[in-house]
Amino acid sequence: MDLRFLFVATALLLGATLTISVAERTAQCKVKWLFGISCQDVQEKLVSQIKAWQIQESCLYRGERCSYELVSTAPYLIVATHTSPATKKVNNLQFLLEQSTVCKVTGEAVSEFFKDTADNNTNYCSLQNLMDGSDLINAEGYKQFSNKWICSGFDTANCTLS
Repeated sequence: MDLRFLFVATALLLGATLTISVAERTAQCKVKWLFGISCQDVQEKLVSQIKAWQIQESCLYRGERCSYELVSTAPYLIVATHTSPATKKVNNLQFLLEQSTVCKVTGEAVSEFFKDTADNNTNYCSLQNLMDGSDLINAEGYKQFSNKWICSGFDTANCTLS
């Protein structure tokens, strides 16, 4: 067998294994939403909700629906964090908005900590709680798309408890 082929095949296999193991070490979630309202309206509602839930006193009776922090906002982009009051775990959140005939929003949440089987779907709920709190779930044309492979816990999460 050609030694160069064996070397390249080994390097590719090792690279793929390392990539998979790094991806498995962080809890993450990706969700897409569609809205029949303008992206400007969606962005305003999300930013307002993040600001409303950043006050620490809001944690007293709100469970996980508090401790958000707006990191930055630009046209069609929102960056925020959510710190769990219970576990102190931090989720980095990003909303990318794209205006076409509808407003398309891609939300991503990535935990700063290694993947934890007791994650309690915090990445998904950190995103979904903002949609619920801002009442965007009742906006015209609201649709949500994800699955358990790109969003851990998507199919089992109960965000009303968190």
